[in-house]
Amino acid sequence: MIYVNGVEESFRDESITSLLKRRSVSERGVAVALNGEVVHRGQWPSTVVGDGSYVEIVTAAAGG
Repeated sequence: MIYVNGVEESFRDESITSLLKRRSVSERGVAVALNGEVVHRGQWPSTVVGDGSYVEIVTAAAGG
């Protein structure tokens, strides 16, 4: 299992880039943390989300 934004999901051995694509999340305006550590965008394709990982996907929002 992995946890994405606090929700348990089936485990898939995949990169952050793959996870975002599978979830239809645009990479623009997005930040990702893996197990409490922010992962820089350039590292997404090579950073594997392993079993038991906690992923936080945060999207920027504008407003006032």
